Amino acid sequence: MASEKNVIQNIILENREKLSVSGVLDILTFDEEEITLDTQLGMLTVKGSDLKVEKLSLDTGEIVAKGNFDHFSYQKDAAPKREGFLKSIFR
Repeated sequence: MASEKNVIQNIILENREKLSVSGVLDILTFDEEEITLDTQLGMLTVKGSDLKVEKLSLDTGEIVAKGNFDHFSYQKDAAPKREGFLKSIFR
């Protein structure tokens, strides 16, 4: 994980319906109720309903998701990482 002093991460939530996050390294899991992201500042879990990942760019580290968002939490010291969803698809 990068030094927190050198990292700028933006989380923009528009009307609790559109989420934009920068500093994303990988999507670990996602379904209609939860998205778990590996970010430069730790694991970020986003919960809600009808969640859909609309845009993902690992080149720029950005994700855009839509749905009804109601919970966000960071976990700095996570359990050992599982292989990310995208890495398992693109082997």
